[in-house]
Amino acid sequence: MMLAGGRRCGVQGADNRAAQGVVRAAHGLDGEDSGRTGAAFSLTMCLPAARLKQVPDWAGTPYLTIMPIVPKLRRPLVLASVMAAMFMIAIEATIVSTAMPGIAGQLGDLHLYSWVFSSFLLTQTATTVVFGKLADLYGRKPVLLVGIAVFLVGSALCGFAWSIPSLIAFRLIQGVGAGAIQPVALTVVGDLYSVQERAKIQGYLASVWGVSSVLGPLAGGLIIQHLSWSWIFWVNVPVGLAAAASFTAFLHEDVAQQKRGVDVAGAALFTVAVASLMVALTQFGTSDLPTALLAAGVFAVSTPLFVWQERRAREPMVAFALWARRPVATANAATLLSGMAVIGLTTFLPMYVQGVLGQSALVAGFALTMMVLGWPVGATLAARNFNRFGLRGTLLFGAALLPVGALAFVALAPGMSPVVAGCGSVVMGLGMGFLSTSAIVIIQDSVGWAERGSATASNLFSRNLGSTLGAAALGAVLNISLAHRVNGVAAVSPEQLQRLLDHPGSALGDAAVRAGLGHSLHLTFWAVFLTAVLTFLLATLVPSVAITKTAEPAAAE
Repeated sequence: MMLAGGRRCGVQGADNRAAQGVVRAAHGLDGEDSGRTGAAFSLTMCLPAARLKQVPDWAGTPYLTIMPIVPKLRRPLVLASVMAAMFMIAIEATIVSTAMPGIAGQLGDLHLYSWVFSSFLLTQTATTVVFGKLADLYGRKPVLLVGIAVFLVGSALCGFAWSIPSLIAFRLIQGVGAGAIQPVALTVVGDLYSVQERAKIQGYLASVWGVSSVLGPLAGGLIIQHLSWSWIFWVNVPVGLAAAASFTAFLHEDVAQQKRGVDVAGAALFTVAVASLMVALTQFGTSDLPTALLAAGVFAVSTPLFVWQERRAREPMVAFALWARRPVATANAATLLSGMAVIGLTTFLPMYVQGVLGQSALVAGFALTMMVLGWPVGATLAARNFNRFGLRGTLLFGAALLPVGALAFVALAPGMSPVVAGCGSVVMGLGMGFLSTSAIVIIQDSVGWAERGSATASNLFSRNLGSTLGAAALGAVLNISLAHRVNGVAAVSPEQLQRLLDHPGSALGDAAVRAGLGHSLHLTFWAVFLTAVLTFLLATLVPSVAITKTAEPAAAE
């Protein structure tokens, strides 16, 4: 085992207790003090090979973390499993969105169309933090395997759905599985690879999202055309089974066998609070005001109960002290606002290209695809420049690109080429690649093994919550602007808007309606720009975090 100071000590079977004494002596901890580190200090977690890392606590007290080491020759196999598991999540949105018009045509209930997507995001966001904490308590492997199993069960059931309500119910199950897979998979990468090694690794992970963004619509169209729509969901099964088998064979953890208390009440209250908040934000943008008010009431009751429970729990599901550390809090705040800005782009840019510029849906899709392509490129470039510019410098560069890209949308006007929109998209995509990659590495590198799952989950939760908040807030800006006559521009009714978007390039698109939509979207793009500026200002508060040089993993036997 490698100590932070470079000394090596053997940890073999019965020598475990003696090794603990060596560690305590090396770091000036007696047996009583070492108990404060909890499960992370138990050396039985990492037999026979482990590395010990001393990470500064941001309150000023050092603490110890212990991370399992996978033999070097096995790491690519574990990484391939991570990529396969994340591919199921990444392709889910694009392949389902392509197939949903055909599915809805067969199953009916078009008024519930959006809930097929919202239900998945709702449970994924609500459970992300819970599974991140469970991965810290019980290890990454069991939580990953449970997440894959739940996701595959949900996928299989979705293929057997007989109505839109049943499909929504099964998508809720899928979302629970995704809430376990994504944060824990990224945590495994943080465990196995040092920051210096992330350049190549991040390129692999970014390629998953890039490939899925291109392959998803193509696969969705082919499946709908030549097979039953059920295969949209069933294609996940062989991929998930292969990933689970690989994790079982190659990801080995030796977590200390000790009784751990799970904050079940805290997990339940957190899930209810987040789910009700998302339902309220989603429904406030529709005509279903009673449901929105009911959900808001549930949120108002469950949130203080959750805070009270977490303050009294011995092992809280959400550690407020962790979330309040400056690197975690500031990076998550910047991530939340960046999520708000990006959802504004993905939601309203296609509407502008079609409704105001009069272009086809294909052109609008290409304009938005530029962001999807820029994101993985930015992520790869960010990881390759961590050593040159530092984690904070890389994050600030990405945050600065967001308002620069948003300026292109503010400058859009009727008659302009959609190339302008595409340029803004690719700049914002690059910015998100730099910012999101830097933020998660800053968070992972500022905590130890026993907190990395929770910390990683907090960042993904912030991004998902930002998307929900952004969709609600920016949607409200658009709806209010459309409903009111401003500066001589007539109000636009939902029927007029629908008719314009159904025939974007035809004479049916009334010039007054087009002008009203353009004015409203222009105000919405200004809100996106201001959100991007706030993202940069928050990013300046992120402290510098030194890149940790971890010991080289043990060679394969």
